[in-house]
Amino acid sequence: MIYGLYLSASGIMTNSYRQDVIANNLANSETVGFKRDLAQFQERRTASHEPGNAGKFSDPLLDKIGGGILATATQVDTRQGDLENTGNTLDVAIQGDGFFTVAKNGVKHLTRDGNFMLNRQGDLILTTDQTQKVLDDKGKPIRLTSGGNVQIDQQGQITQNGAAIAKLAMVDVDDHSLFSKQGGTLLAYPEAAGMRPATGVVYSGFQERSNVDPTTELSELMDTQRQLEANANMLKDQDTMLQKLVNDVGKIS
Repeated sequence: MIYGLYLSASGIMTNSYRQDVIANNLANSETVGFKRDLAQFQERRTASHEPGNAGKFSDPLLDKIGGGILATATQVDTRQGDLENTGNTLDVAIQGDGFFTVAKNGVKHLTRDGNFMLNRQGDLILTTDQTQKVLDDKGKPIRLTSGGNVQIDQQGQITQNGAAIAKLAMVDVDDHSLFSKQGGTLLAYPEAAGMRPATGVVYSGFQERSNVDPTTELSELMDTQRQLEANANMLKDQDTMLQKLVNDVGKIS
């Protein structure tokens, strides 16, 4: 009976985690360049199959039931979002593979958020995080002069008043499953050697919308809530049965 309580509690905790992930996706369904998170799970081993416990605590019946389920680190869904025309030259979006490179105090991150603006010094920065400076293909912050006509071509080359200023750094990585989110739309990648030039095309005057589909997320949210309710009811029923076992069946008259 106690074993069943643990399995139900495990189901409640993992589905609560999944619910939080989905809620965060829904909250960012309108965030430029946002990539949805995917809740990941793994089967928990029974006690007799845990490292160092081989052959111990073995129960053929419980081993067949399994050890429940555990949550693991989320993964980032890097699929393309829809492109939206804004008409703003400093709004840029990548069609295809690739990420923009930004940095704060020498710490580099990748992002699909191409909603850029200029600060007072003329640095090209992220509108959503104005501490992040946009980098060129040489790894340096991009700075423009005040005023003048700015254009960005499909290769990311920036010109102002007809003069070439810099080229946007666009990189891709070998394994998208290694991405970790750093807040906002910023992504970190653990292996600098795994980065390579991107093959995507830049469109000026566009921004990439979030790749969150609210309909899909709401459907998954309802499924998660049903599983939460089912596990909670199982937990309640098992607790009631255990209470009767202790108070009634085991009662000595």
